[in-house]
Amino acid sequence: MPKMKSNRSAMKRFKITGGGRIRRYKACGSHLLTKKTRKRKRNLRKPALVHPTEERRIRKLILA
Repeated sequence: MPKMKSNRSAMKRFKITGGGRIRRYKACGSHLLTKKTRKRKRNLRKPALVHPTEERRIRKLILA
């Protein structure tokens, strides 16, 4: 039986942290930036962690 392939688009979007959590990048930071406040745009640059309820599903995609 052949090896399982990991989802390449998920591999590009998510990374695993040193502690084993999954890091993601925030949406809405690429266009229509004139109406967003400086503070909001600054916070969109920072990565966030995937919610624990979604972790199992994403881990399956990237570690298949």
